[in-house]
Amino acid sequence: MAGIVSYGVYLPYARLDRKDIGAALGTPPGRGTRAVASFDEDTTSMGVEAARHALSAAPDGTKAEMLTFATADPAYLDKTNASAIHAALGLDQSVPAYDMIGSVRSGAGAMRAASDAATAGRNALAVLSDIRTGLPGGADERDGGDAAAAFLFAHDGPILLDTLASASSTGEFLDRWRIPGEPSSKVWEERFGEAALIPLATAAVTDAFKQAGIEAGDIDHLIVTGTHARAARGVVAKIGAKPEAVVDDRSATIGNTGTAHPGLLLADVLDRAQPGQTIALVILADGAEVVVFRATDALANYQRSTTVAQQVEGGGNPIPYATYLTWRGQLHREPPRRPDPERPAAPPSLRHENWKFGFVGSRCLACGTRHLPPQRVCVNCQAIDQMTPERLADVPATVATFTVDRLAFSLSPPVVAAVIDFDGGGRFNCELTDVDPGSVKIGDRVQMTFRRLFTAEGVHNYFWKARPLKEAQ
Repeated sequence: MAGIVSYGVYLPYARLDRKDIGAALGTPPGRGTRAVASFDEDTTSMGVEAARHALSAAPDGTKAEMLTFATADPAYLDKTNASAIHAALGLDQSVPAYDMIGSVRSGAGAMRAASDAATAGRNALAVLSDIRTGLPGGADERDGGDAAAAFLFAHDGPILLDTLASASSTGEFLDRWRIPGEPSSKVWEERFGEAALIPLATAAVTDAFKQAGIEAGDIDHLIVTGTHARAARGVVAKIGAKPEAVVDDRSATIGNTGTAHPGLLLADVLDRAQPGQTIALVILADGAEVVVFRATDALANYQRSTTVAQQVEGGGNPIPYATYLTWRGQLHREPPRRPDPERPAAPPSLRHENWKFGFVGSRCLACGTRHLPPQRVCVNCQAIDQMTPERLADVPATVATFTVDRLAFSLSPPVVAAVIDFDGGGRFNCELTDVDPGSVKIGDRVQMTFRRLFTAEGVHNYFWKARPLKEAQ
């Protein structure tokens, strides 16, 4: 039987306090916080992090044989974004990778494609990621959030959820839209969105519940999500489930993460659901997607790499609103008085793909010395071409020494540069991210994270940084 065997979520470290928006713009203060992708993150890099969590929790021997990536905010057009995720995860060259981009509903499509692939006998990894940006002072800016989620579907193994039923309804209507190249979406009058979405959702829910042979009172966890909050609340009221079954949409702490939100909320439920419980997932986007699950006994023994609640609690102190606007490119500050960075060249990036994207070093077979970046000649014993590749992206490390550079240009100053020693050998000089410069110290434990270093002439320069290792997770 095919189904989900592992999952992972990534929430960026940064947060924005909604009351700071009101204080800066003179508008009524909002309540709570939203998750914010850092200046060195995009939907691709966040997708990598979510997928790493999912794969680290996968059953032994279960590998992804297909990758689907969904986002409404792709880092590239024309070029496949999923290929960078593929390379960062170190997937085999034979594993196909596909984008499903441009709309919030593409997340449901990526999940369905992965599920169908698993049913046909091919393990598939679905990655959902989004960065939600609106105009300053608007509802999208206030209520949005940034996150990624990933699910590994397999054709056998310890399946976490039985799929009892699924249904879909589609309608063509203009509720939310954005022309390519525009930085923010436009939304029609809210009552129109409710009038269009609620009947479509009601029809899909009725169909799914009939297939599953359940009633609203049988649901233990009801997830209703979409970018139209009023319509989502209306659908909840129409379904009539037990109040305690309605899942918190995390809007107060994370915000609505668009394409990623159904996956994030499903993962949040799986973090605490019990075997035998019924979960209904309703996604509102240009219609409705409804899936009814039942948690299996395998869920009780599932070893998570981290939970949604842990990542919510692990967020940093809120960033200033001006910093948020700068990271989003809506506040253009004086650039540094130094040469602009050069774009990464395609040929060397291809030649060193395993190092640049997969963070694969080498170990000398003669003396065991580890090399970063990989070398042909051993620095210790001078053996030539006696190396074996070693992926170090998932190996923890320790800060050997560091410096806080207050002169180097950064969109999140100051720059913290560190020399780190990997468990099992290997030393590397890199930048630390998601840290408080005042609290960094020698001996701190860190882990690698995939980031976008900069963008030059329309080319994103992806590589790896280090961030604090949360041992409790």
